[in-house]
Amino acid sequence: MARSIPMVSTIFVFLLLLVATEMVAEARTCESKSQKFKGACVSDRNCASVCQTERFPGGHCRGFRRRCFCTTHC
Repeated sequence: MARSIPMVSTIFVFLLLLVATEMVAEARTCESKSQKFKGACVSDRNCASVCQTERFPGGHCRGFRRRCFCTTHC
């Protein structure tokens, strides 16, 4: 029983580190509405291709009006 308490504590600390790492990764992604994409955004792949011509690493469709948003690391 005495050995299981440190093991549980170690696992708990690793889980906290994992959650904290994912939160930091999400906070570093910025979005900007595409200036060159025309029409309704149906395909994330097409949106990402247009965003790459605007010097962004990627992009995706979002929102009710289906607009293309380019993504980059902040």
